[in-house]
Amino acid sequence: MQQEVRVRFAPSPTGGLHIGGVRTVLYNYLFAKKHNGKFILRIEDTDQSRYVAGAEEYIYETLSWCGLVPDESPKHGGNYGPYRQSERKELYRKYAEQLISAGQAYYAFDTPEDLEKMKLRVKTDENTNPQYDHSVRMEMKNSLSLPASEVDQLLSASTPYVIRIKMPENENITLHDMIRGEVHFHSHIADDKVLLKADGMPTYHLAVVVDDYLMKITHAFRGEEWLPSAPVHILLWRYLFGEDAMPEWAHFPLILGPSGKLSKRDGAKYGFPVFAMSWNDKSKGETTEGFRERGFLPEALINLLALLGWNDGTEKEIFTLEELIDSFSIEKVHKGGAKFDFDKAKWFNHEWIKKLSADDLAKKVKTVISGKGVAVKDEKQLYKIISLVKDRCTVLPDFWEQSFFFFREPDQYDTESIKAKWGEDKKRFFENFIKELGAIPEWGSAFIESAFKNLAAVCNIKPGELQLPFRIMLVGGKFGPPVFDIADVLGKKETIERITKALLKFDQ
Repeated sequence: MQQEVRVRFAPSPTGGLHIGGVRTVLYNYLFAKKHNGKFILRIEDTDQSRYVAGAEEYIYETLSWCGLVPDESPKHGGNYGPYRQSERKELYRKYAEQLISAGQAYYAFDTPEDLEKMKLRVKTDENTNPQYDHSVRMEMKNSLSLPASEVDQLLSASTPYVIRIKMPENENITLHDMIRGEVHFHSHIADDKVLLKADGMPTYHLAVVVDDYLMKITHAFRGEEWLPSAPVHILLWRYLFGEDAMPEWAHFPLILGPSGKLSKRDGAKYGFPVFAMSWNDKSKGETTEGFRERGFLPEALINLLALLGWNDGTEKEIFTLEELIDSFSIEKVHKGGAKFDFDKAKWFNHEWIKKLSADDLAKKVKTVISGKGVAVKDEKQLYKIISLVKDRCTVLPDFWEQSFFFFREPDQYDTESIKAKWGEDKKRFFENFIKELGAIPEWGSAFIESAFKNLAAVCNIKPGELQLPFRIMLVGGKFGPPVFDIADVLGKKETIERITKALLKFDQ
């Protein structure tokens, strides 16, 4: 019987969810759904000093907005909980102690001052970032360097300690990566990472291995910034559960900004969002704008992120989530970083606005218009407006810019654009046109246009010379969709009233 595919995303609740994190979620989600598996959200809150109130709820809301809802999580439940690491604290010590018993980890009683002295002592021009590793461990205060009796004494006295992994000094460690193939590491480059902290909480290194094992994770996908930690994780799997139990690995390439890795600070620096949704850091009193608040559709953001590091081998660019699930393959994820292009992001959003129906867009557009203090009273009219202007919109706020004149009559007119050719003949045309409109039995753009052109012929005026004045009467300037469509949406009464009011202004 084939094992069920189980993947996980394990963020720390320390701030907003950067789009690199959302892309990691997306690739995990696509892989799980492609293989009829489960996508698990696990909250890695072992570093309580960095915990930020509201960050966990923000993660749920972001994933919900993106349509990437977990099958299991602290919020959604599941058979392998708890899904919040702080609630699993008692699980980890057993495994840390097991490593000590096997001689694969050790107690370290070093104080912060001891660690600082070591760094100052070892630091050289060549070794600018000294590590706690095989080269210094026997000079430090730990259960490897101290007599067993002294270690027992320190433990009995409840002396603060951490548990560190004992990294081998001269061993090649190999990882098979589903994207990169065989990746080789030498053990001497990795330090003796802390596995269990003085407060009894595990570090990421121990917790991720234990939790992946207990939650039966089959595939571990994460960003390439975690590659340097892979030797520690592989050894922990080997020591605790056996490498046969280890999930398959894939390390995703970075998303690149204008100057290297796309960072959380790039949004403020370059003027584009880097979070899926606005993040309000109450501790700092700062709000960072997100794609949602800038007016992006979740479908467009997901489409964009999917193609930042992956393609299906064709020229196709617009994918629904279902199409992405069907087409996705980890092996087609690129090894190299993908550069984020905000203009391309806007292109995706424009294409998705065009693609979606008025029904799909109505609720979002209504929110935009309501935000301008205008109540949308006629839903049928709103659908017509959306259909008329959506091809002109790049982000959702554009719907107001492209349609405000449907909700507010003009308070000023661009009469300069028609002044040179305006005269009594055209004024009489529109006075007669008001009567023609009043007599139209069935209101619609085709009937309005027909009446307009027939009257122009009777008056011996070219229709093209009359359309600009008509447009300015209805909207105030030289903008908007086809003018007869505008009149159709405004309705007979409103169209006649606007022409009447404009004629008075044109004579001033």
